[in-house]
Amino acid sequence: MPITIADLAASLNAPYAGDGSLIVQAAREPQDAGEGDLALAMDPHFADNIAKGKAQAAVLWEGADWQGLGLKAAILVKRARLAMAGVTAAFDHGLGLEPGIHPTAVIHDTAEIGEGAAIGPLVVIGKGAKIGRNARIAQHVSIGAGVTIGDDALIHPGVKIGAKATIGDRLIAQPGGVIGADGFSFVTQEKSAVEEARESLGETVEAAGQAWMRIASIGSVVIGDDVELGANVTIDQGTIRATRIGNGTKLDNQVHIGHNVVVGNHCLLCGQVGIAGSTVIGDYCVMGGQAGAADNLTIGQGAIIGAGTGVLSNVPKGKAMMGYPAVAMQTHVEMYKALRRLPRVLSKLREKG
Repeated sequence: MPITIADLAASLNAPYAGDGSLIVQAAREPQDAGEGDLALAMDPHFADNIAKGKAQAAVLWEGADWQGLGLKAAILVKRARLAMAGVTAAFDHGLGLEPGIHPTAVIHDTAEIGEGAAIGPLVVIGKGAKIGRNARIAQHVSIGAGVTIGDDALIHPGVKIGAKATIGDRLIAQPGGVIGADGFSFVTQEKSAVEEARESLGETVEAAGQAWMRIASIGSVVIGDDVELGANVTIDQGTIRATRIGNGTKLDNQVHIGHNVVVGNHCLLCGQVGIAGSTVIGDYCVMGGQAGAADNLTIGQGAIIGAGTGVLSNVPKGKAMMGYPAVAMQTHVEMYKALRRLPRVLSKLREKG
């Protein structure tokens, strides 16, 4: 996907130096870059690697001596990761789907497919579904009856979208995700041991064992604009009301969202995060990998939940939490330090005893 240095710099909103007409074909790490590649060395730490490759152009840090590095052209950026977003977008090959609808796709007569869509092999689209303009839907995707998906969707292989889900514009869904599975909801004929334990905090658990009866999920899933779903993300539909994912939220691989959960706008949930049913997460929250939240909680706007944290009670707005159970991050650090000192303290006590 060739592009000139001048055009790439304009797309990054960054200045360039040297020959702006120089064409680059791909982005590479400096030591691996050939003559037609763009070397990525946005930190001085990587500058020495430019000489190990053959690149004639590079993306460098602001103020870099690009000529001293033997380059013919350079783009100079302030924020490396922000530049990385623009560079990777420029060289993204996408799914490589052919325009139009593949002959093996199965699309219900009542489904509506927007202009410019590319529908891959063995895709199934159900009754009354509506797919927006310029959708790119890869092989083996299943879209249920009554689903609505906005414009410019990018849906990777094997994604399954259950009936009646409503999804906004510019969805990106990585392979294997499931949107709209039934929630994990069961009940017993009489009060269960689990209910007793919860009410008494485990003081008494006397209920006899009983069979579990299924509570059907008849709600739906509502997803906003500019949402990205990682590989094997699972989002359960609501029991009665919808499970909701707000605008701009990004879910990493293997994130699980339980029934009736509400995730706010522009949240970031990292790999293997699990949110139990009916919990509400405010806007702009971040949850590190393998963090989890119990059911029926509220996590306030802007909260940061560290990796591996177990949230068992409500989290106030703007708090940074860590540990199991979750406590203020600084408190967790102090607790961890104290725990590490404990063997030494006990040893000294034995000596004195």
